[in-house]
Amino acid sequence: MSTLSIKNLSMCFDLPNGSYVQALKDVSLEIDSGELMSVLGPSGCGKTTLLNILAGFLAPTEGRVALNDCAVTGPGPERGMVFQHGALFEWMSVRDNVSFGPRMAGAKKKDYMGNVDHLLDVVGLRDFKEKSVYELSGGMQQRVALARCLANEPDVILMDEPLGALDALTREKMQGLVLRLWKETGKTIILITHSVEEALLLGERLLVMAPRPGRIHKEYRLPFAAAGVGNDLRVVKRDPEFGEKREEILSMIWDMEEEIMGRAEGGQA
Repeated sequence: MSTLSIKNLSMCFDLPNGSYVQALKDVSLEIDSGELMSVLGPSGCGKTTLLNILAGFLAPTEGRVALNDCAVTGPGPERGMVFQHGALFEWMSVRDNVSFGPRMAGAKKKDYMGNVDHLLDVVGLRDFKEKSVYELSGGMQQRVALARCLANEPDVILMDEPLGALDALTREKMQGLVLRLWKETGKTIILITHSVEEALLLGERLLVMAPRPGRIHKEYRLPFAAAGVGNDLRVVKRDPEFGEKREEILSMIWDMEEEIMGRAEGGQA
């Protein structure tokens, strides 16, 4: 059974002058349980809008999203979200942030603390669990955000540019962690990124979206995510096929950007 079913999804945003912007048009997609999918495209192609609809933060203008045949009509614990900036409670300890979801759900401490401590071990924060979040680096805060998401035991993890604010070295380490968590947990993960290289590394399935209106332009099935689990990602990136796909997708997105710029200049003329 497909984890997520997206059928004929469209999204329009009304503007104050009475016109509208069509962020998405007729997007249909089936995402199987346990898939790791990256979504890439130029600015304005509807990537984040699509993710917010899947999270239940936005209701689409047309179409339907279903998780295991149940319509998505709002946020739910079966869909976890990891934001670009962790959206953590900075005054709380690391452990209290990770345990926040189970606590709010009314779970008993004895039933969730073992899993919380296990997740802190998995993300490498065992020695920092009593630290306040504001004392941590950006990379460590994103580790907390991942652990907090997993503590709610969602079926699907939605990631909106979760590594975009990190330095290059920390970002590569976090990419390795995402791959390891995907393989160990079997979760369905959908990750939005602006980085072609990251999309190739973290997408066994990669969608390239085109803008105005946002739609699926091309889909790839790739071996690099599986190859990167537990291995040196720099070795994966040296694969000739990786380089070929990177250049192909970069050219594709560059052409889209050029087209957008041409439209804008034509409109101003």
